[in-house]
Amino acid sequence: METLAPHTEQAFKAIRARLTAEERTRVDIASVEAVDPAVAAAPHWNFDLPAHAADRALGEDATDAMRRGLVATWALELPGRARQAALPGEVMELYPYWMEKMAGFLTAAADTNAAYDADHWAKDVRMAVVLSVPGALTQTIDLSSPMGPGQVVRNGRDGHGWSQLVHYARAQGWKKPWLEVHTEARQLADFNEAGWDRAWATAAAICKTRPELAGMIGSSWFYDPPLETISPRLAYLRLNPLKGGAFIIHQGPAPIHTERAGASSPTRKALIDSGEYTPASWLVAWPKSTLIPWAEQRKVAMEMMAAA
Repeated sequence: METLAPHTEQAFKAIRARLTAEERTRVDIASVEAVDPAVAAAPHWNFDLPAHAADRALGEDATDAMRRGLVATWALELPGRARQAALPGEVMELYPYWMEKMAGFLTAAADTNAAYDADHWAKDVRMAVVLSVPGALTQTIDLSSPMGPGQVVRNGRDGHGWSQLVHYARAQGWKKPWLEVHTEARQLADFNEAGWDRAWATAAAICKTRPELAGMIGSSWFYDPPLETISPRLAYLRLNPLKGGAFIIHQGPAPIHTERAGASSPTRKALIDSGEYTPASWLVAWPKSTLIPWAEQRKVAMEMMAAA
């Protein structure tokens, strides 16, 4: 992506044009002052820290219109940042779709003066500053996330197995950063097996260009093993990475996992309400030593299918 599509560029400029001259000045200043703190905060386990840096730069009295203006300002600069990050083609080819979706979201929110949801704000800041990048049409990938040894040790201590510690040690997971995958709930076109396989393959492409990485991680209730029988259509989310060489770490139950697990399935909701099922979060970790060969085999298989 050398440049933004003309209609996408115009949409971002229109978001800025809605601001007053004073607001645009503040946004322009923040667009410079917030970048370095956001970049410095990005590798921390707290996903929201770059957005906090943006809020500090905008000031306590910043409006959601100014937040949208800041994201639009950074989005207009994104092609240059993406080139500077030397991202692989698997990422770059996804940007037109993601930028069009971002422009549409900002425009719709501006038209209705909708509140900027905190999770959406955090994700948009990271995407616009190239701290997170597209992985597929639904998945985003953080370029640097930690995976400390404590949760790996707890996993074994709590009876969920010690083999994960061996895999973690081989990946040098305590001293190397990991990519981390997230789901973008505003656009679920790729929340399916093919979409998730594409996201893992995109991660492999990034790992090939960044030898300092350990692999990619992702944590969610939908990696919970009981879902293989409760919601078998979701089993691929856990099984495909495991078959390819990933390992999983138990993180445990929490109200947020219960809420999310029951939100989209009456069956899961009924089991949760009856006490028959308590959702738990698990972390999937796929070291690059097995992720890259899996992605290469997938590519060959897809090429053979296309040629058949």
